[in-house]
Amino acid sequence: MTDAAIVGTGPNGLAAAVTLARAGLSVSLFEAADTIGGGLRTAPLFDRDVVHDVCSAVHPMAAASAFFRRFDLPARGVRLLQPDMPYAHPLPGGGAAAAWRSITRTADHLGADGRRWRRLMEPLAARSRSVVDLFLSDLRTLPRDPVVPLLLAPRLLAHATTRTPFTTEAARALLTGVAAHAVGRLPSPTSAAVALLLGHAAHSTGWPLAEGGSARIADVMAADIEAHGGVFHTGHRVLDLAELDGIPLILLDVGPTAFLDMAGERLPSAYRRAIRRYRYGPGAAKADFLVNGPIPWANPLVGQAGTVHLGGTRADIIRQENATAAGRTVSEPFVLVVDPAVTDPSRAVGGKRPVWAYAHVPNGDTRDPVDLIRRRIEEHAPGFSDTVIASRGISAGQYEEYNPNYVGGDIAAGAVTLRQSLARPTVRWDPYTTPLQGVYLCSASTPPGPSVHGMCGHLAALSALRRHHGIRDRPDLSPEPG
Repeated sequence: MTDAAIVGTGPNGLAAAVTLARAGLSVSLFEAADTIGGGLRTAPLFDRDVVHDVCSAVHPMAAASAFFRRFDLPARGVRLLQPDMPYAHPLPGGGAAAAWRSITRTADHLGADGRRWRRLMEPLAARSRSVVDLFLSDLRTLPRDPVVPLLLAPRLLAHATTRTPFTTEAARALLTGVAAHAVGRLPSPTSAAVALLLGHAAHSTGWPLAEGGSARIADVMAADIEAHGGVFHTGHRVLDLAELDGIPLILLDVGPTAFLDMAGERLPSAYRRAIRRYRYGPGAAKADFLVNGPIPWANPLVGQAGTVHLGGTRADIIRQENATAAGRTVSEPFVLVVDPAVTDPSRAVGGKRPVWAYAHVPNGDTRDPVDLIRRRIEEHAPGFSDTVIASRGISAGQYEEYNPNYVGGDIAAGAVTLRQSLARPTVRWDPYTTPLQGVYLCSASTPPGPSVHGMCGHLAALSALRRHHGIRDRPDLSPEPG
């Protein structure tokens, strides 16, 4: 008899399964694709020896979240490799702004804004665990560290409007590039929150890559699930919840629209109406390149960074992101670029290496992003096109085929707005519960939202354990001896 079924094996589905299995429940996982992992898939695309991260590549929250701290990836053999420079931002005219893990070095680099950067980031980095735990919570419980809200409130207010305390373009663009990870309107309360969360993490737990590719994280999670009796069913798309009748607990790592399709008339009409009001944000269009050398950045400083933001000035980024959020195409969108071999030299094999890149585009955009992204990189790295051996593009519209949770290419699985951060996917005190007995949502469409942190799945599983089994103590997630 199966105690629990998990539908979807992205990081949240896997985290839910780890948590339930560690609590002693028998777990079955169902995955529509032939491989597990969701956003944690790595595969050779052009050359059998060179692997590419199919979705996410850099994992700040896998190094910081409460779930992964307890699960302990390094102890399981996953090396989280840290670039000394987590991110950089080329500027018009050939300059560049950069953030090192060292706040002091970053402040020195930013010159006139150095003291302001230090005042912004240093108190958050000093309390990093508490800051992360507040942002990556169910957003309904009081913070354990009462000082953190007092630190965050004035900083959120200062960076949630068009005014900025920074006086130099370098600092303005550097932080705005981080805020653009919210993939939506700029500036806003949620973009400010993302800027503070990811920005301070660069100076504390870092922006690491998993050595060998993102799939290493999914692999060790799957191994732990199987070691505790879990069973995977890949190539099995659950179309109707009736397929799982008789299983007491069902946790769904799926988006709200997919849940409506699976549950149908079982759901009360008021809940169906509420779920239909859920909104998706802009899309991501991805390009993968196989190249024969490092990206030839015009400014050598940029080549040291684990992640590169291409957006121009702060005003440029705001204009690009707001147009995209409004559904308008722009010729020069915001682009994120990762050359994994900068941080993980093992990713370069036989003189070939992968390059990973996203462009922010309107939801459902059908343009092939390869030339769009290639030209964007070429602006700051003349000669990049000459290094390209092969390339592949996935439009925002196609991304939903890869992962149905990414509706219209929305890799955040729902617009990251203030309302939808608190009512995600709709208004409920326990956001993981549904009107159906024993059925829970655990995807990034629940709090705390997107990123590879496992907390949506972990918190949903804890809710299910508490409600259905009276288990209030968190299961031990640490690696077992031997």
